[in-house]
Amino acid sequence: MKAQQRIHRVLVVDDHPVVTAGIRETLAGEDDLEVVGSAATLSEATAAIERERPDVALVDLTLEKNSGLNVIKTIAGMRPEVRVLVFTMHDEALYAERTLRAGAHGFVHKGVSSDELIAAIRKTLEGRLVISDQMNARLVQKALSGQRKAEGVSSLSDRELEVFQLIGQGAGIRKIAEALGISVKTVETHRENIKKKLDVGSASQLTRFAVAWVENPA
Repeated sequence: MKAQQRIHRVLVVDDHPVVTAGIRETLAGEDDLEVVGSAATLSEATAAIERERPDVALVDLTLEKNSGLNVIKTIAGMRPEVRVLVFTMHDEALYAERTLRAGAHGFVHKGVSSDELIAAIRKTLEGRLVISDQMNARLVQKALSGQRKAEGVSSLSDRELEVFQLIGQGAGIRKIAEALGISVKTVETHRENIKKKLDVGSASQLTRFAVAWVENPA
C-alpha cells in the first residue's frame, strides 16, 4: 500500500490581506503544502502557532503593530521546531543576517516567482538554509575577513531597528513601547541612540528619515 503523502502546514504572518490571499492561491495546487492560518500581529501569530501547530511560518518584517523580528524571536522561543521563512520586500543585505540571528531559517524577497517561493518553503522544511547566493557569499566573506564597522541603518541594533521602523510607520513613543513591551523611557533612550548613529539632529528629522526608509527600505 502506498504511504499517504504528508501535508505540511503553513502559517502566514503578514498584515496585507492581498499577500495572504496570494500565498493561499499559490499553495492551493500543491499536494504537500497547505495554508492553515494567517496572522497580522504578534498576538495573533502566537495564538495561531499554538492552535494550528504549523510546520513552517512565512513572516513579513513589517507588521502594523509589531516588528517581524520580534515575531521571529517569539516563535523561536515558544516553538523552536517551527521553521521560519522570512517573506518580505525589505533588503536582504540589511535584514538577512539579523533574521537568522533571531531564529529564522531563510529569507525570500517578495519579488520572487511563485515557483521560487514554493521551492524555498520546501527547502526550509528539509532543514536547509534559504538565502541568496550573493548573501551566502557575503556571510562567508564576513566570516573570513572579520566584522567591519557598520554604517547608517545597518549600524542600528535589532531593537533600535525595530523602534526606527515603527517610527517610520507613524507610531508614537507610547505605541512603540506597547508594541515592543518596553517602557516609554527605554524607547526614548533608543530614539536618542538612533539619532546619534544616523546623525540626525531632531525628532522630526528622524521621523522624516524613518518614514522615507519604510517607504523605500531597499
